[in-house]
Amino acid sequence: MAGGMAEHDAYAEYAYPEGPWLRANMIASADGAASRDGLSGGLGNEADRVLFHRLRELADVVLVGAGTVRAEGYGPAKVPLAVVSRTLGFDYSSPLFQGRTILVTTATAPGLAEAREHAEVVVAGENSVDHRLALKLLRERGLAKVLCEGGPTLLGQLVDADLLDELCLTLSPVLLGGDAQRVLDGPKVGRELALAGVRQDGDHLFLRYRRR
Repeated sequence: MAGGMAEHDAYAEYAYPEGPWLRANMIASADGAASRDGLSGGLGNEADRVLFHRLRELADVVLVGAGTVRAEGYGPAKVPLAVVSRTLGFDYSSPLFQGRTILVTTATAPGLAEAREHAEVVVAGENSVDHRLALKLLRERGLAKVLCEGGPTLLGQLVDADLLDELCLTLSPVLLGGDAQRVLDGPKVGRELALAGVRQDGDHLFLRYRRR
């Protein structure tokens, strides 16, 4: 991309449309792996890191799965973090809970009372998380512009429920093979997307898709 992502006005191209919107930001190797040595950051470059933070700035809330939070070592963010977890079991002394953290969970999750002492809790289902209900409850809190950072399992569940409006996908110029998860880990869905934007920084591609 001319001048690199760092000089690009991301607020113009990536601004959210009016109303509720669920965007996902993911990265993949050229052969579809969602992580390198267990971390998504091992696939990116500086432009990807800039875009990561710009997309957060545009969002009302970041939605992320508990497995990704633990693997990537999430800490506090400038925007609220909504962490999806059916079983909870967090270390509430960790940096994750030094900012506004919302735990999206179930009515039967173990340790629910303890969780409420350390974080804002959204109960979105009895035994499993109803993601449509979760998004509705976040919107009722004024958090309508949602950025999902994965992982692949959570993204698979959101796509399966036909909730995803937009996918920002960074394509990393590396072949990994092995047994790494793909960007979307879930049942077969066959969703059609429309290409909304393409940018390049060095050998990295930045693709933006929207639902048809």
